Amino acid sequence: MTAQVWIAILVGLAATADDLARRRIANWIPLAALLGGLSWQIGQSGWKGGLYALGGAVAGFAVFLIFYLLGGMGGGDVKLMAGFGALLGPARLLEAALWTAGVGGVIAVSVIAVRFALRASRPGKPANQEEEQGKESIPYAPAITLGVWLSLVPKG
Repeated sequence: MTAQVWIAILVGLAATADDLARRRIANWIPLAALLGGLSWQIGQSGWKGGLYALGGAVAGFAVFLIFYLLGGMGGGDVKLMAGFGALLGPARLLEAALWTAGVGGVIAVSVIAVRFALRASRPGKPANQEEEQGKESIPYAPAITLGVWLSLVPKG
């Protein structure tokens, strides 16, 4: 496995664990992805690799910015995708974003189905306020991580 894959694995695991545990992504995680991606790209292609990494970071940031501005995604998710963009570069980042959207959709439908089943299993029993607040959002770092990992699977 390449250093790029190892960086994606480690950053993805850290982001997923943090998002599931705290419903936040600590700033050091996207920063690690950004620095790891920049280092890897420079190691592969010199200063052109650095420009490629910066282009990927901008693309990663831009891909999810609209969702953040509309309130559908947290800032940590946007920063995480920017960090992964540096690691992947713009072309592969767009592939990862498409994978992420698909995985995110499957996760969202699954969460909605489970929540519906849980509500149906206890009719007449209202959920407390903490449960309702936790149910409004779905952690997106797992979808981002899986999308990035799927984009790194060799084709052919």
